[in-house]
Amino acid sequence: MIGNTGIIFIMPTVVVMDVSLSMTRPVSIEGSEEYQRKHLAAHGLTMLFEHMATNYKLEFTALVVFSSLWELMVPFTRDYNTLQEALSNMDDYDKTCLESALVGVCNIVQQEWGGAIPCQVVLVTDGCLGIGRGSLRHSLATQNQRSESNRFPLPFPFPSKLYIMCMANLEELQSTDSLECLERLIDLNNGEGQIFTIDGPLCLKNVQSMFGKLIDLAYTPFHAVLKCGHLTADVQVFPRPEPFVVDEEIDPIPKVINTDLEIVGFIDIADISSPPVLSRHLVLPIALNKEGDEVGTGITDDNEDENSANQIAGKIPNFCVLLHGSLKVEGMVAIVQLGPEWHGMLYSQADSKKKSNLMMSLFEPGPEPLPWLGKMAQLGPISDAKENPYGEDDNKSPFPLQPKNKRSYAQNVTVWIKPSGLQTDVQKILRNARKLPEKTQTFYKELNRLRKAALAFGFLDLLKGVADMLERECTLLPETAHPDAAFQLTHAAQQLKLASTGTSEYAAYDQNITPLHTDFSGSSTERI
Repeated sequence: MIGNTGIIFIMPTVVVMDVSLSMTRPVSIEGSEEYQRKHLAAHGLTMLFEHMATNYKLEFTALVVFSSLWELMVPFTRDYNTLQEALSNMDDYDKTCLESALVGVCNIVQQEWGGAIPCQVVLVTDGCLGIGRGSLRHSLATQNQRSESNRFPLPFPFPSKLYIMCMANLEELQSTDSLECLERLIDLNNGEGQIFTIDGPLCLKNVQSMFGKLIDLAYTPFHAVLKCGHLTADVQVFPRPEPFVVDEEIDPIPKVINTDLEIVGFIDIADISSPPVLSRHLVLPIALNKEGDEVGTGITDDNEDENSANQIAGKIPNFCVLLHGSLKVEGMVAIVQLGPEWHGMLYSQADSKKKSNLMMSLFEPGPEPLPWLGKMAQLGPISDAKENPYGEDDNKSPFPLQPKNKRSYAQNVTVWIKPSGLQTDVQKILRNARKLPEKTQTFYKELNRLRKAALAFGFLDLLKGVADMLERECTLLPETAHPDAAFQLTHAAQQLKLASTGTSEYAAYDQNITPLHTDFSGSSTERI
């Protein structure tokens, strides 16, 4: 999120907990006290919060409870102790109304993050859809009969993934239409999300297994090895990079970045400028002790054990720290290979005057993601060049590369937004026509410019009209006029009339009308 203090990269989570009466249904577990479904849900969420407290310390999470109404129990926070305490203080309410909960999620996320930050929504329910008005069946049945002001909250008005955690097994959901309705929710969210059910009987172990699948899918840290020659560093990329699907491919296959991130070169910040990127990520060093065990990522925490681990990590030399400092001091970025024909860049991003982070931005896959740099495979070290492309005094740059073909916006195009523009162009041709043969070169230049524009716009009547004007000018030539003038005007009018028919032979866009060679033109045509 762009703010006054810099850029913060987040993917917040909203946990939506069902606290309706159906969640209080008992679950018999042999050899233990009687549990309710809400206890199983709280147990699974506790497992998720503990995992995020260890591996996703930078992430923000909010807790919402709902029945017929919704309530924000814990606003977005990084304090997972507060979230776990809130789980044990939830009350029981009335019937289930999923739509109200989804409306609450929309309001909370938009108020806190706006509509551009991707968010993950974890909906924990038992699969009961409610009864009567406000039930999910009723909401889906009336979805297409609503006004724009009362639209169904899915798809969410922000990038999102909806994960539905059912405190029921598949057989129980299939005995009614609950599973079908929940699948409709995923479909309405543009297919972004997944439904998880308990495998086997309802017990703590199977609930842990279900939440473990969610963690593996959405909350597993992305660990990679950053390489530059013989130097390496174990890093965590946060948030986890999402697979990218290339739209142009006939059979699109999601592209995922390699776990080996190899630096292939360095380039000045001024040369790479501010390129378009798919996503931006923090790159955090992971310190390893001599036995190869993780010590930490260097993220501060209030816990004393974490502080001591971070102190140990701070004393171990790390290439990631060296790279960050070097890029910051030298004002350069590192080009990193993410996969076949896929690159990104590593750079230092200032969060404030005293704090900066090592960031990684992902370019679009392809051999030439940044046109002004040319093809990535053709970039090489300065030492390979015959002379320094930056000059002896570092006062020039080889970039941006000039494109081989002229861009449409870089050419002098003819614009006829107002009638006065068209009138000016026609008058220019007539003025040059009256000064033939001296203005032969200018006359044909303006005539061809108007001809190309008329063909591009499909304005064929204009060509016939200008041809009639030239014929009229020919009849009005004074007796003292040069004989070549009448021949050129007649020739130009005839060519315009042929082009106005639209026949491909005479109306080719790239074809130009050339001056007519006559016995009177003499040296004037030789100059053209």
